Amino acid sequence: MSLEWKIKPFEALTANELYDILQLRSRVFVVEQNCVYLDPDGKDKLALHLFGTFEGKIVAHARLFKSGISFDNASIGRVTVDPDYRDRKWGHELMKEAIAGVFLHFNESQITIGAQLYLKKFYETHGFVQTSEMYLEDDIPHIEMVRG
Repeated sequence: MSLEWKIKPFEALTANELYDILQLRSRVFVVEQNCVYLDPDGKDKLALHLFGTFEGKIVAHARLFKSGISFDNASIGRVTVDPDYRDRKWGHELMKEAIAGVFLHFNESQITIGAQLYLKKFYETHGFVQTSEMYLEDDIPHIEMVRG
């Protein structure tokens, strides 16, 4: 069974969608990864929000940015899948939808991401290559990667 995908600008998100997205991101990035940081960083208002629902529940999310907001190139960030559904490999579907969304909405094919280092191989399967040395972001090892 696959997900139902939606892409919306911040202003078009319903209150329930925004709440569910922020709850999912907090569950993964703050609680699961034990990382105290301010998730609502001001960029949500500038992003297109890609999210996948399963049986009415948001279980996957990513932010899509045109060039010049997070990086010189278009970018994808806050890539997350609900831990209860990771066994379904929906992260790959999420990345395919995100890459297609960047091209469709921004007409850009070069995409930069700030990837958590442990996910390097995952992103490489989607055409990303490492372009920086490891750096710490919120005490988590990251690397920059570019596709296209």
